[in-house]
Amino acid sequence: MQKSPAAKAHFIEPMYAVGVQKLPEGPDWQYEIKLDGYRCIAAHDSTGVKLWSRRGNLLTAQFPAIAQACQVLPRGTVVDGEIVALDENGLTSFNLLQHHRSQASAIRYYLFDLLFDRSEGWLDIPLADRRAALATKVRRTLRPPLSISETIEAPGGQLIQSAKALGLKGIIAKRLDSLYESGRRSGAWVKYKINKGQEFVIGGYTPGNPFDAVIVGYYDGDKLLFAAKVRAGFVPHVRRELLAKMKPLRTDACPFGNLPEKRRTQWALTREQMKDCVWLKPELVAQIDFTEWTPDGHLRHSTFTRLRSDKKGNEIVREPA
Repeated sequence: MQKSPAAKAHFIEPMYAVGVQKLPEGPDWQYEIKLDGYRCIAAHDSTGVKLWSRRGNLLTAQFPAIAQACQVLPRGTVVDGEIVALDENGLTSFNLLQHHRSQASAIRYYLFDLLFDRSEGWLDIPLADRRAALATKVRRTLRPPLSISETIEAPGGQLIQSAKALGLKGIIAKRLDSLYESGRRSGAWVKYKINKGQEFVIGGYTPGNPFDAVIVGYYDGDKLLFAAKVRAGFVPHVRRELLAKMKPLRTDACPFGNLPEKRRTQWALTREQMKDCVWLKPELVAQIDFTEWTPDGHLRHSTFTRLRSDKKGNEIVREPA
């Protein structure tokens, strides 16, 4: 087993999971709970601890308690994990993490991968060995708010039923022989969501008090495709905060490549309706829950849940239904 050459601890873009409609099963896979928080790369070297988001933005000042706790990691260590807020029921809550952190029962950093150990790279080592090293080399030093995300041993179908009963967001499955493919979605890691929903790009809004609905879509290649007008899920303070973020992005050009739509349905945006729209540069990313996709590619019963500052607009594609 050959490790990578020694290197200084630094930011590494995370490896990503591909959305699937069915969990893979068999002895070649391990399962973890899908956490609902901020993906975080943590590094400890001679300059101290740094925390990065999935996009490489520094989170160190935003989560000082996590950064302080990571001082126990051996120097030259880089780990991958998720920062979450736990509600009173012990479930992860992105809303608490993003808006009401002081009301969370606890802020935790769950580690699930070892990328560098004392400046030796582990990216080219199989996941099973990286996880074993995480347990033997790192676990003994950890104290709250740090812990290792546990793996679950159960058939895929049983996992899904248990996850639904517990109100969990989903399941992550990873091939035990997978190498750490920074910045890639190779299919060696997959995610199964319990409830339908995904990220969408906000490309406009319709006026109201202060707005009536946001207009969202996803990328198909270089083209942004309209998916829905989302009216539900906005409380007054969220509307004000979101409008403040949207105003600087206003533009005269419609960013959606499939508008206007010719067929009139309750979900469509026709040329006449587009006259009332305010268009935006497609930079903001929102998490949207919905019940299903319609046959003509719209979202049914869509609800805004939150903004995602950790994802780029051009990364957002339609996930498997």
